[in-house]
Amino acid sequence: MSEEQKQADNRARATTEELRAFIREGWAPRRPTVTAPSPAATHAAARRAVLSAAYPKQRLVVPAGGLKVRSNDSDYVFRPHTAFAYLTGLGADREPDAVLVLEPLEQGGHESVLYFRPLGERDNDEFFSDSRYGEFWVGARPTLEDVELELGLTARHVEGLVDAVAKDAGHLTVRVVRDADHELTARLDAARVENGAAEESLAESDDALAHTISHARMVKDDYEIEQMRAAVAATHEGFDAMIAALPDAAAKGRGERWLEGTFGLTARHRGNGVGYDAICAAGDHANTLHWIKNTGDVREGELVLIDAGVEVDSLYTADITRTLPVDGTFTDAQREIYDAVYAAQEAGIAAVKPGNKFSDVHAAAIRVIAEHLHAWGLLPDGVSVEDTLDKEHGQYHRRWMVHGTSHHLGLDVHDCALATREEYMDGELKPGMVLTVEPGLYFKADDLLAPERFRGIGVRIEDDVLVTADGCENLSDAMPRAAGEVEAWMARVQGR
Repeated sequence: MSEEQKQADNRARATTEELRAFIREGWAPRRPTVTAPSPAATHAAARRAVLSAAYPKQRLVVPAGGLKVRSNDSDYVFRPHTAFAYLTGLGADREPDAVLVLEPLEQGGHESVLYFRPLGERDNDEFFSDSRYGEFWVGARPTLEDVELELGLTARHVEGLVDAVAKDAGHLTVRVVRDADHELTARLDAARVENGAAEESLAESDDALAHTISHARMVKDDYEIEQMRAAVAATHEGFDAMIAALPDAAAKGRGERWLEGTFGLTARHRGNGVGYDAICAAGDHANTLHWIKNTGDVREGELVLIDAGVEVDSLYTADITRTLPVDGTFTDAQREIYDAVYAAQEAGIAAVKPGNKFSDVHAAAIRVIAEHLHAWGLLPDGVSVEDTLDKEHGQYHRRWMVHGTSHHLGLDVHDCALATREEYMDGELKPGMVLTVEPGLYFKADDLLAPERFRGIGVRIEDDVLVTADGCENLSDAMPRAAGEVEAWMARVQGR
């Protein structure tokens, strides 16, 4: 349910009966807003069928979530909960307060029902006076008929949701994706208990449903892979724009913000927006792994690490990192570190293939990182590569690369987060999985154990990789990665 806005009456306008009557008059018939099923509809229906088979004779409730207040009477742009988007195919800014219900059928299977707030009539005040939902203010919502045509399911008004969900909770299991809408979950908990459900079992039962949906997203269908390709292509365009803007970023001050804004323009034009807050980290800021303040200057002679991804309208996102020399050419020390990271990434990508474990990707990349750190003499005296890779008594190399090499990618930038460790880290790679490969090396400016020539330099290279039947495909391979290729890319984009 949407968060309550604070409403003040200090800007209220007089609304007379005469005005109400006048506003209701003289409107042309509405034109249909939906004329054909969504391209995502059949794919979403197939996903619901898999979920239906996993929970026979149970009622499954997947809320979209509600509007969240940004400040006073202004909301954030709405983004539906990931499980809801996955199972309906609805994407950018679609249907706050909607709830998908998989209603069990006597003959088996489920009927998919979407409860939502449909388009209101023009004969009530909401039409012109409600700044949150009114058509005058935010545009026309779809009708029940629109949604049924678009998504291929049954549509009903959200007002009947709670009674329909909880009416027989003592006789059949009702599961809810709890974290999608906390206020609605609390109402449904109370209604379920009132109708005979055991209160102590609700959370555990619900969590199992959320886990099932999250784990199912690990292997992408053809539509999802197509969306990932689109997100990567848009992200490539955004990186081109940032490279073109680097001279201005260096000249204007607070250049990290200039780059962030440049990428954001592409993201909003080519998709729904950014898939996560972009990291535009110049100089020593690159050694703060989640540097999203982006308040720093961009200086010639330094590197800028940019970690950014476009989220397309279907809500699938890319996640790509490139580390760029601000003036277009790596120094010797920068290239030395960069080449080590590139070698580690090549090893990680080579490990992405069916039958390998997800953890094998990190193992391959981190071994190369450890070998370079050992060759540079940075590991403690007497510590070999094998010693530092020992998970019980080693791990010295993590001083300079503390994070993992990969994560699943899709509707969430860190996708499938509710999968178990056995399903995730120890899980077998399968065709259709999409994961990042992103090793790095980070030498903080005040790290006295690092060679002086390395201090203040941070490098990460990240690509989005699809597991195929016989290996993998780097979806972002069109974006140059090797040091010389990056320099040539920058020269080409900047017209040098």
